[in-house]
Amino acid sequence: FRPKSLGSAVLSYDSIVLVKQVPDTANVTADAMREDGTVNRGALPAIFNPEDLNALETALEVKDRFGGTVTVLTMGPPKAGDVLRACLYRGADRVILLTDRRAAASDTLATSYILSQAIKNVGKFDLVFAGRQAIDGDTAQVGPQCAEKLGVTQITYLEELVDIADGAVRIRRNVGNGWEIVEAALPVLVTVVGTANNP
Repeated sequence: FRPKSLGSAVLSYDSIVLVKQVPDTANVTADAMREDGTVNRGALPAIFNPEDLNALETALEVKDRFGGTVTVLTMGPPKAGDVLRACLYRGADRVILLTDRRAAASDTLATSYILSQAIKNVGKFDLVFAGRQAIDGDTAQVGPQCAEKLGVTQITYLEELVDIADGAVRIRRNVGNGWEIVEAALPVLVTVVGTANNP
């Protein structure tokens, strides 16, 4: 693919990807839950949230097709730096770890607030990608809440990025029993489903 051009100016798009390191819920043992009902994260191996990998792959596709940059953000303990190193290995341009003990056990409201403030500090962006949901919480709320706090349009359940042209993105989204093509002006936040690509 080649970057699209308009006259002598090359159009490129800056993407931000939200990722999360999560406990591997496929390997749950008897020690996985504490007596108070919370997850004992230390008892489970940590992995890259699967649909966040699809979101990263989509951002890298935008970079390959149109040019631009990919910045990855994660919030978590210092150990979450492992997923950021994986992002650099896969082709991200820069990564940012947001870590603070005061953010431990944040719910989706607090998490989306912290991430949206970090996105604002990154500066200009055209697209924000996030996995549809994390396997440890399964709420699917952080992406949409970030969009609301950023004041940008959101498109959920991306299955295919069709095109970006004339200041707008066209996306094929999964609607459960079918699909639809939607278009939105940039900037936009997009959540990505696991069937979107093969990271």
